[in-house]
Amino acid sequence: MILFPAIDLKDGACVRLIRGEMSRSTTFNNDPAAQAREFMEAGFEWIHIVDLNGAFSGKPVNTDAVSAIINAVDCPVQLGGGIRSMKTVARWLEAGVQRVILGTVALKQPDLVRRACERYPGRVVLSIDARDGMVAVEGWAEISEMTAPDLAKQFENDGVAAIVYTDINRDGAMKGVNVKATVDMASAITTPVIASGGVRGLSDLEDLKAFEDTGIEGIISGRAIYDGRLDPHEALELLKF
Repeated sequence: MILFPAIDLKDGACVRLIRGEMSRSTTFNNDPAAQAREFMEAGFEWIHIVDLNGAFSGKPVNTDAVSAIINAVDCPVQLGGGIRSMKTVARWLEAGVQRVILGTVALKQPDLVRRACERYPGRVVLSIDARDGMVAVEGWAEISEMTAPDLAKQFENDGVAAIVYTDINRDGAMKGVNVKATVDMASAITTPVIASGGVRGLSDLEDLKAFEDTGIEGIISGRAIYDGRLDPHEALELLKF
């Protein structure tokens, strides 16, 4: 399993939100590029970036910070937040992002996801964020009437590289990963699943790794890494085998 350290960008800084609320943010580093280098030097193989301002505005906002991260590290990065057109998809992939993450458009513009997957095989990740099992969009500000597994199944045969599944109620809240919902999602589809939201420490990684064979490719962690609850060396060693 892959451990993806998260860099969530708000107003150019690395922050973590609690349950997706922009008003409840904690700043951990004002230099995203330096944070990315620190993650790479710690041994992480990927970096997960979210343009939080972009997710709410519907277009890229923290472009300078993202570009600085890309230029600062040699490891691949995946980026989400405000990517809602083929032009933006192409722009980021050409700029050095390895995989773009599409969220809101999956529900509102499914054909865009399919076209992006066709044009850029293996480089499109689908982000499905859910509150109480229902898909949330527009930076989690809107709750739809579709369940997370039902949305995932719609793209089962379109070449999505992976699905990032986030339980909003647990994101940044340090309440533990929603193992059951993640396993249910992974078991319902053949697309690899990346868990997100709620990581408290090593035990959460152990719980998920026990179900790795259901199709769980990795897990994203932010706050637990930043505040020292999750030691990178121990975590990477655990997930390596």
